[in-house]
Amino acid sequence: MRVLIVEDEFLIAMDTEAVLEDAGCEVGGVAATVQEAQRLIDGNGWDAAVVDANLNGVSAEPVAARLRQRGVPFVVMSGYAPDHMTGALAQAPFLSKPSEPNSLASAVLALHK
Repeated sequence: MRVLIVEDEFLIAMDTEAVLEDAGCEVGGVAATVQEAQRLIDGNGWDAAVVDANLNGVSAEPVAARLRQRGVPFVVMSGYAPDHMTGALAQAPFLSKPSEPNSLASAVLALHK
């Protein structure tokens, strides 16, 4: 399963990548901004994504909308409460940060069933 990680915190992105790779996923890219994420979404085939809801103070809603438009399932992983999610972000499975490695791996793997 080819996964995109959209996360602005370097250490969290690296931890997420390690968890997903341990679960048998291929992390095909990491994006820290909305623009970078949209470029990667448009340029590659993805099976799933993990999306932080807030990227350096900017909502990741455009990223979530683009993923939905392209038919790519995703999990939202955020330090904000689920009731702060709107639009496509609110429609996705949600994990609180920090998230347990097993919970993250299970949530992502469940997207590809």
